[in-house]
Amino acid sequence: MLPLPHIHAFMQDLQSGILRELATLDPAANTVTDRWQRPGGGGGTSCVLTGGDLVEKGGVNYSHVFGKALPASATRRRPELADRDFEATGVSVVLHPRNPHVPASHLNVRFFTTRETYRGAATWWFGGGFDLTPSYPFLEDAVSWHRAAREACAPHGPDLYPRFKAACDTYFHLPHRGENRGLGGLFFDDFTELGPDGSFALTRSVGGAFLPAWREIAEKRQPLAWNAEQKAFQRYRRSRYAEFNLLYDRGTLFGLQSGGRTESILMSLPPQADWVYNYAPPAGSPEAELSEFLQPRDWLSGS
Repeated sequence: MLPLPHIHAFMQDLQSGILRELATLDPAANTVTDRWQRPGGGGGTSCVLTGGDLVEKGGVNYSHVFGKALPASATRRRPELADRDFEATGVSVVLHPRNPHVPASHLNVRFFTTRETYRGAATWWFGGGFDLTPSYPFLEDAVSWHRAAREACAPHGPDLYPRFKAACDTYFHLPHRGENRGLGGLFFDDFTELGPDGSFALTRSVGGAFLPAWREIAEKRQPLAWNAEQKAFQRYRRSRYAEFNLLYDRGTLFGLQSGGRTESILMSLPPQADWVYNYAPPAGSPEAELSEFLQPRDWLSGS
C-alpha cells in the first residue's frame, strides 16, 4: 500500500528544510514565496532566491498536481498509461551561485501514480537525483560529491550508485554539443524495484543527502576571489545549462505539457547567460581544462 500522505508530507518537509538551511547559509538572499493553483488540478509553492552573496539565483519548488491524462514526457516508457488520470508530487531545487568557483547544482525528487489501476495493480513510480555543474574544475569537489551520492544509495543496495551514476552521465548530456552538462551524480526514473516502502526510503535518502553535499563544496569555494573574466566564463557555461533545460529536461517538458505554471517551471534558468560565437578558451587554461574534466569517469578513484 503506497503511503500517499507520507509522500506528500515528506516533499513539503524537504522543501521547508532546504529553505531553512539556505537562509542560514546565505542570509543576504531575498526569498519570494509564491503559492499557486493549477487550473487542471492541484498546485504548489515556488520559492525563488535572488541577490544573495552565495546564491545569485535559486529556486526551491514543491508541487502536487493531478489531471485526466499523463503528458507524453511521463509516458514515454509506459504508453499504455497515456489516457489515465494521474497524480504527481515532487520537489525541485536549482542553485546558481554568484562566485564562479562554486558549482551550480540541482536536485529533483518526484512521485507519480495513476488514479486507476492497470491489470489489477496500482501503477506508480519514483524518480529523482542530483547533479553538479561546475564552471571551474576541482577534483576534490567531484570526489566528495560522488562519495555523498554513493553513501545516499548504499543502505538500499550496492548496485544502485553505479547504475544511477551511469544514468546521470547519460541523461545530462547535450547531443548537439557533444558534451556533458556537468560532472553528474545520480539519476533514476520509473523506479519501483524496492517496493513502495523501499523505493520511498531511497527517495528520502537522496533528497536528504543533497544540500549537505553541496554545502560542503560551497563553503570551501565561496571564499575564493574571482574576477570579471571568470564571471564571463561562468555566464558562458550557464548557456549550456539553459540549452539542456529548454531542449531535453524531462521535468521542464512535463511541466509545460501538463499545463503547469510557466514561471515556476522556468525558475531553473540562470539569471544571466552568454552565447559567445565560436568561443575557444586559451590552451592550458582552467577554462580549457573544464571540457576534459567533465568527461564521465570513476570519480571515487580520486583521479
